[in-house]
Amino acid sequence: MHFFELKNFQHFVLYLFPSLAFVVLFAVGLAYTHIYRKDSEKRKKKIIEAYPAGIEGRNAPFPLVVYLIIAGTALWALYYIVVFIGLSGAKI
Repeated sequence: MHFFELKNFQHFVLYLFPSLAFVVLFAVGLAYTHIYRKDSEKRKKKIIEAYPAGIEGRNAPFPLVVYLIIAGTALWALYYIVVFIGLSGAKI
């Protein structure tokens, strides 16, 4: 509990806007950034699976944003293990 009611609203805004910015940037990254190969356009258009109700599956290129998130997670995990656990002398 805070002494001032406005402080709760400030915390809400400080949590809301960075998360909304991340969601928007992530969506833009998924939509427009891919690692292109010679057959990327063909893979985007060729339907490889068809389901009822008009749902179709394609073998589209993998988004670059997902590569960056996977690499960032792996680097953060290694950094965390080496620096925070290894150098602090904590025993696992």
